[in-house]
Amino acid sequence: MTDITTEKARIGAPSAQPFIDGFTEEGESLSPINAGTAGSTAAAPSAGPLAGDSAKSHSHGGGVGIPDSSRAGRLTSYQLADFKPLTGLEEDWRFTPLKRLRGLHSEVLSGAAPAVAVTAPAGVVVETVGRDDKRIGQAGIPEDRVSANAWENFAEATVVTVPAEFEAEGEISVVVTGAGEEASAQHIVIVAERFSKSVVVLEHQGTAIVSENVEIIVEDGAQLTVISLQEWNDNAVHASSQQAKLGRDAKFKHIVVSLGGDLVRVTPSARFTAPGGEAEMFGLYFADAGQHLEQRLFVDHAVANCKSNVLYKGALQGRNAHAVWVGDVLIRKEAEGTDSYEANRNLLLTDGARADSVPNLEIETGLIEGAGHASATGRLDDEHLFYLMARGIPEDVARRLVVRGFLNEIIQQIKVPALEERLTAAVERELAVSDN
Repeated sequence: MTDITTEKARIGAPSAQPFIDGFTEEGESLSPINAGTAGSTAAAPSAGPLAGDSAKSHSHGGGVGIPDSSRAGRLTSYQLADFKPLTGLEEDWRFTPLKRLRGLHSEVLSGAAPAVAVTAPAGVVVETVGRDDKRIGQAGIPEDRVSANAWENFAEATVVTVPAEFEAEGEISVVVTGAGEEASAQHIVIVAERFSKSVVVLEHQGTAIVSENVEIIVEDGAQLTVISLQEWNDNAVHASSQQAKLGRDAKFKHIVVSLGGDLVRVTPSARFTAPGGEAEMFGLYFADAGQHLEQRLFVDHAVANCKSNVLYKGALQGRNAHAVWVGDVLIRKEAEGTDSYEANRNLLLTDGARADSVPNLEIETGLIEGAGHASATGRLDDEHLFYLMARGIPEDVARRLVVRGFLNEIIQQIKVPALEERLTAAVERELAVSDN
């Protein structure tokens, strides 16, 4: 009898050969730099969608990425030349239709920036400053080519400062109005000084092709809410990097509402610099036919004993309506006692719509209170509709009630009654379109 020795396969061990040509155990190999998956060696890695020339060893072992598989290793620079031209194969840009950026990633942004009008309670300081103002650059450094292009090309910045220990009565309104289709750059700085309390509504309207950097500084003990509303005209293109830096015991709420525009890409981030900070990040988006609405956020738990909670919800209707949500949460080795959770929910109302949802959670220490993430995309629940219709409610009204209830969880987080009413009305208008 022939002796046959069998060895139990190790979970996670490389397969002898890929099951489908062009695929690896990490997924589909899209990039032309991944020439061939078979026969790879340590000297020439190619097992992964970001391998080939971009592969790099990682401190955790075996990682591949650009330039590093950790979110902490991402390139940051104020210089456009430090970022390679975009091809669409980059992880950060693989969902974005680059042609529709209208040159924000490749051209000099020489157009006139959208006009900024600020309405604020007495005591809040509003300034227009030059590029050399010392407050510029405190909250963050550009992390992508579009943001760096805006940094190099903006002429002046609007700075809104809430003084220390000042509690603003009513919201601070920052209205950004576009009136042209020449690619432009914008820069806004919001400073909430120590132990202040305020709400800032950053409203975008009109027509513009604009790349925008928004810096948000939340000093020790301050409480700040920033609501970024994108209600552009249908032909607008808007890329906005909104970076927040949180001090000790700071409380920060950030809400993104994207309704208008041809292509809108908002990339908010919250970085903890001292213990005791809390960040809540909410988002609502409603994509119509042909519209591209993208949200990519980052929460950086770099210090101990901070909390974060992320919830984004979106509805989509019409052919080629496209929404993208990518949530990155990094819990560094030093961030013991972290409590973090992120979730994304998408509701597809018609055929032909597409939602891409990618939650990412990177944990470098086990000494945390908790961490998790979730994502779901689906259609209207038939049971919900049946429940309402069984009580005499027409189907079109039942559909509206379900969608309204789905999105209202985010609207209720705004806490500005007039704006809540306005957004509820905007959602109703969107739903009216789907009924026709």
